[in-house]
Amino acid sequence: QVQLVESGGGLVQAGGSLRLSCAASGRTFSFSRYAVGWFRQAPGKEREFVAAVRWSAGNAYYADVADSVKGRFTISRDNAKNTVYLQMNSLKPEDTAVYYCTTDPRPTAGTARYPSAYEYWGQGTQVTVSS
Repeated sequence: QVQLVESGGGLVQAGGSLRLSCAASGRTFSFSRYAVGWFRQAPGKEREFVAAVRWSAGNAYYADVADSVKGRFTISRDNAKNTVYLQMNSLKPEDTAVYYCTTDPRPTAGTARYPSAYEYWGQGTQVTVSS
């Protein structure tokens, strides 16, 4: 089992920035090879993909970012700390949502953009962007 705890959400004005963190604990001895990602869910909408990073043979990491946030959001990971980050810049009101961190022991999960590809989820953190 892997436990995920997000932090860093809050209220910010349009154009502002936030950095979300997600700390993993539990069965994380191979966390460096786990796929990790961020999804978000606005009221009345389905959970949607935001960004993911996956490990590949040769110790390379590949990031995938949704078009709606490309150029504004950056996903990163610190394997020594078992932590994943989402740096969010130039925030817009339409970015308002609950943001969820997710991970899966299978590196290939990071190639998928749908929630069912991932096994473990955090409880979510609210991000509200005011206009």
